[in-house]
Amino acid sequence: MQFGDFRVEIVPDAEFRLDGGAMFGVVPRALWSRVCPPDEQNRIRMNMNCLFIDTGSERILIESGIGDKWSTKHKEMYGINRERTLPESLQAIAGVAPEDVSIVINTHLHFDHAGGNTSVNGDGKASPTFPNARYLVSKAELDHAQAPSERDRASYFPDNWQPLIANGQLETINADYEVVPGLQMETYPGHNRSMQCWRLQSQGQTMFGFADLVPMKAHVSYAWIMGYDLFPVETLEAKKKLLPQAAREQWACLFYHDPDQPLCKLVEEDGKLRAVGFEEFRKA
Repeated sequence: MQFGDFRVEIVPDAEFRLDGGAMFGVVPRALWSRVCPPDEQNRIRMNMNCLFIDTGSERILIESGIGDKWSTKHKEMYGINRERTLPESLQAIAGVAPEDVSIVINTHLHFDHAGGNTSVNGDGKASPTFPNARYLVSKAELDHAQAPSERDRASYFPDNWQPLIANGQLETINADYEVVPGLQMETYPGHNRSMQCWRLQSQGQTMFGFADLVPMKAHVSYAWIMGYDLFPVETLEAKKKLLPQAAREQWACLFYHDPDQPLCKLVEEDGKLRAVGFEEFRKA
């Protein structure tokens, strides 16, 4: 679709499942299960909605999904249900081949955001999926990924970034930076200290990618915060700052992990915020 001066496309990677209790933290199962029904293993459906942006001079991919470097055991554990690879989806949806992508951005380096950075080649080793791209990540996030805490060690797989370093394709940037005019990366501690969100602005419009700050539209309520977050109080502060502004200024909001309606706008009803499908909002 056209968003101001940019062509943007949501490129879903694959459906997967994580424990519902972990995804909603202190929220009781009786509440979250109404909006995200769990399976027999207490897991909820999720997706990874990457964003493609064509600026005219750059072809940008924000996030690269969960990737394909998974054993049968772990595919079953995470309930990974893949219809096609991310490069195949990128070609089908955006008409772009991996070698045409010029910039790949990771909001952070957890496996479900950076897993598609690399793919296994013929010799069984991981190599860059996007051979001509500059890969951008904040320096603070790379530093954390290289020496994670016990709480989040299991979320970082070096095969998702080490081949990029070896190949000279990974660029580490400061905490907040402009990728191209109109596209800004902003650091919001909460999920960890260095996770970023992105802001795309053009012709008076704003699209905002909440990454894991607000992973699904079910997490719009302030207190609905993931158990995975290292700093939940800071998550709460960031949500209270950004979500009312998103509703007030009618941002297009991308909820990266929502399996059904990732692109939404926020409306306020009876003092509470609610996510409404972007197309539904535009028709109202």
